[in-house]
Amino acid sequence: MADISPAQQFIAAIPHAKALGLQLEEIGDSKAVISMPWAPHLVGDPATGVIAGGAVSALLDTCCGAAVMSHPGAKGTATLDLRIDYMRAATPGQRITARAECFHATRSVAFVRATAHDEDSGLPVATAQGAFTMEGNAKKPKAAGKPAKSEGQA
Repeated sequence: MADISPAQQFIAAIPHAKALGLQLEEIGDSKAVISMPWAPHLVGDPATGVIAGGAVSALLDTCCGAAVMSHPGAKGTATLDLRIDYMRAATPGQRITARAECFHATRSVAFVRATAHDEDSGLPVATAQGAFTMEGNAKKPKAAGKPAKSEGQA
């Protein structure tokens, strides 16, 4: 049995990911692709069958977090800030796929961009950009020029 990556463990541990039917399609190298099938319990407008914006938001947030978790050295993450711009309603009955990339990381913060598409990959349903905590990426600071004073030195 293959080892499960921290990013895969991250997805499996989130109850709402299961409730939304999120499926991890690709993961690695600071990138993630997660899809969400259309389902009646996710519909926000019964008259049109359009998936609720909150479900799309959760998909994007989870995909961004997975991208952070696939960044080398990452061991944990949490959303600090997430901006989502909704471009259009997703087509009823179609799967929505989110793609996220961690494009920059400091010792403790990761910066991520993402898009969500239905089957019309040329026109996004929504885009996102966010900042996430990144645990486990801390690097030891380089020693300054002078050694530390030992006890008793002036």
